[in-house]
Amino acid sequence: MGCVVNGPGEARHADLGIAAGKHRGHLFIQGQIVRVVREDEMVDALVDEAKKIIAEGIEARLEARDRSAEAEAAADRAELLGDRGDDANHAQERIEKIRRHVTE
Repeated sequence: MGCVVNGPGEARHADLGIAAGKHRGHLFIQGQIVRVVREDEMVDALVDEAKKIIAEGIEARLEARDRSAEAEAAADRAELLGDRGDDANHAQERIEKIRRHVTE
């Protein structure tokens, strides 16, 4: 699980993952975005997809993916980056704070 900015990288090697942001979830199977769901559907969608993977197999679920999901997810990510900038999680600010604390 992760955010829509870092989620694609975090989910790259997971059999099943979800990245959340902008009130939507991007559902991944082996790093590929297969569905985009509303925030209130994320848990149910994740559980449902896990059950389908068990019943049908990963390859079948990848083949059944929503072909427009990748473009939707890219638009969500771009919008979030536009709203919050490249450092949406304020990582650089946190690194500097830690460095200041360590050197004090």
